This record gives sequence, structure tokens and C-alpha cells, in this order.
Amino acid sequence: VSLCILPSPVDRVTVDGAEIWIKSDGLNAAVCGGNKARALEFLLAGVGSGDTVITTGGEGSTHVLATAMHARRLGARVIGIRWRHDMNHSAYRVADMISDECASSRVYGGATRALLAAQLARITQQCHYVPLGGSTPIGVLAHVNAALELAEQIRAGELPLPARVVVPLGSGGTVAGLSLGFAIAGLDIATICVQVTPAIVANRLRVRRLISRTARLIERMSGERIPRVPTHLLGVVRDAYGGAYGRPLPAANAAAHSLAAATGIQLDDTYSAKAFVVALSLARTASGTTLFWNTFDSRLL
Repeated sequence: VSLCILPSPVDRVTVDGAEIWIKSDGLNAAVCGGNKARALEFLLAGVGSGDTVITTGGEGSTHVLATAMHARRLGARVIGIRWRHDMNHSAYRVADMISDECASSRVYGGATRALLAAQLARITQQCHYVPLGGSTPIGVLAHVNAALELAEQIRAGELPLPARVVVPLGSGGTVAGLSLGFAIAGLDIATICVQVTPAIVANRLRVRRLISRTARLIERMSGERIPRVPTHLLGVVRDAYGGAYGRPLPAANAAAHSLAAATGIQLDDTYSAKAFVVALSLARTASGTTLFWNTFDSRLL
């Protein structure tokens, strides 16, 4: 289904004396843009008026919000099944919007109970199910396309070839798709993913499995051999996590404040601010161009 307005823009900015490029992917849709909007173009295929969509995530999950808003654009009702976690200003804002957008929204004390409830609802109700984070090979295809979109922008001279792209690492779909897309495009760009969810979800093994499963899907559909992602081009940074999903990190908040002061771009505390503090550090200290992939639609704030 068509939900996005593409390509999303790229811009060079200077923050605290450091030059960094930003891919403003939050502007890729008229409402509730970002990485989830891209994946939902694939994951909501076939959904129409009167349908029911079930999905799950944290209490302040942008995935649940994006699913609710975009499924409603298609005329569907959404059941959002969530769990409690550490909250911050932007997470509270997203949680309030989820309550407004969902036809039904339940919040459980822990992730295990919420995930079990979602599976039970999926089995017992006639519905369309969107998995946690949208991180399935079908959803990952959207982020392969996003990488190919950036490759076209590079070839068009809109930005130099980045040495690295920095992106939040949640359920892994965005990172997997970008990494695979860069390999398909023949670009030696390192994907530096910054952990923002617990390590049981945000880990290199999960990302590598998503890459392999998506590559096999493309090969089955196209009949063409797909290049694999070199190990050295996939990096995981864990020291910006802050100890819990949704828990603010003071250094990340300070970096986000500097970005807002310099450009007007606002970041959320759960995902994008934590990735940006790593991107800004690399822009200052590492050779080559650093691109920060902003997956969040700051218009929500």
C-alpha cells in the first residue's frame, strides 16, 4: 500500500562544531513518518475498510502508534497490546496518541504477558497481525529499498559517500534492511547500530538472521544471487542504552538539545537521541563522513 512520500531528504548540518549529515526519514509520510511507515507499506498490504489489525510493543512504542495511524488511513481498526516500561517525555506523548488512535488498547505489566496476549488475540480473532517492530523479512524489504534510495541520492550528488550510517537498534528490521541494501548497491558503508532495547532483542545475531532470511526471500522471488553483508560493516554500540528501554540517557538528551538548538530538529528520548549521541561522537572523532539516520517523526512532539 502507498503510505510514504519518498525520497526523504538529506542535509548537512553543524552541531557543536561537528559536521554531520542527516537523513530525515521522519518526513517520509504526511503523518507519522519514519522507519515504521516504510515497513507498513509492505506489512499492511491487503488491509482495507472494516478490517482489524493487531500489533504489540512497549507502552510508548512508535511502532504501535504508526501501525494504528496508518491502518486507520486504510479504514481498519487497530488493537494495540502493550507493556509497561521506563517512560520519558516523548514516550508519554506517544502513549497518549496510541490511546487516541487505537480502537482498543491494553497495557500489561510485562512484555511476556503482552506478547502472549497478542498471540492469543491473533489466534482467536479474525484479524491482520503485524509482528513486534514490523521486523520480518517482508518488513525488512522496505529498509532495503531505503538503502537503495540513499544510494540514488549519493549518485545524484546530494551527499558524499558516507563512511558510516548510524541508526537505532530496536527489533532490528531497519538495521538489517539498510545493511543488506548497501551490499546490494555495492556500497562499502558501515551500519553502526545503537542499542535502544534489551540485548535479548537488540543483538548482532538477530540482525544477521534477519539479513539472511531477507536475502533468501529476495533470491526466491527474483532468481538472482544477493550479496551478503561483510562482518566488518555491521557494528553494534551498547554504551548509549542507559540500562532500560525508554530510560533517558543524560548525554543523549544533551546531544539532542544541541541538535535542536542548531537545526530545530527534535529527537525522541527512547530511540533517536541515543543513536544521535553516538553519531555526533563519530562525526567528531572518526575519519570520513558520518550520516545519522533519523527514524523518528519529530512532528509527533
